[in-house]
Amino acid sequence: MAGMSRAPSPNPDVVRFASRGSSHFDVLLALFCVVIVVSNVVATKAIEFGSGSLTVGPVQVWPLVTDGGVVLFPLAYVLGDVISEVYGLRAARRAILTGFAAAALAAFAFFVVQLMPAASWYENQPAYEAVLGPVSQIVLASLAGYLAGQFLNSWVLVRMKQRSAEHRLVARLVGSTGVGEVADTLIFCAIAASAIGITTFGTFLNYFVMGVVLKVGIELALMPVTVRVIAWLKRREPGYFDR
Repeated sequence: MAGMSRAPSPNPDVVRFASRGSSHFDVLLALFCVVIVVSNVVATKAIEFGSGSLTVGPVQVWPLVTDGGVVLFPLAYVLGDVISEVYGLRAARRAILTGFAAAALAAFAFFVVQLMPAASWYENQPAYEAVLGPVSQIVLASLAGYLAGQFLNSWVLVRMKQRSAEHRLVARLVGSTGVGEVADTLIFCAIAASAIGITTFGTFLNYFVMGVVLKVGIELALMPVTVRVIAWLKRREPGYFDR
């Protein structure tokens, strides 16, 4: 209406972060922990795409090798990006350490239950050990890679945001993801490879490269969703644009 003044648009050159004491952050944190725990369990299955064999020198080019963790684990980086962008490095650190604790607790429970004597009628102990036995090694690999990758991901994103404020969101999402995923996947594959039966350097290299390509590819495919979720949270977090 004429004569009514509009609220000024938020200054895009100001670096802002929302308070983590909101229900939105709680939901993101819960999802983050579930993704980490479930990814560690499904990562015990080795996956191979293709048949036959193609090698270049010592490197296996075909078939392509990965593990079940690739299905869900990229969402951990999507959620990490959202938390880092909206809530900042301190909130991201809390999410990372909480996810670490949840994964460690799950691995401890699997290990203790495996050692407990099975009932006389229980016939699935070998299957339990085959599926959940490697989880401890997978969790060790995941936690080592996860800590390095997630902290690098959050650190790079927040540092880039401190330089560009509300500008260049996609650039910092892509840049932080690339750095974090390469570090994470290299450390994870180095520790976890033997747990899923990888014994040669050529197969290991295939496993590492496939892991990076698939994880980064999934995150890039989800980028439009990530950007929209971040924009939605920024509009609805009390005080974000008041800072």
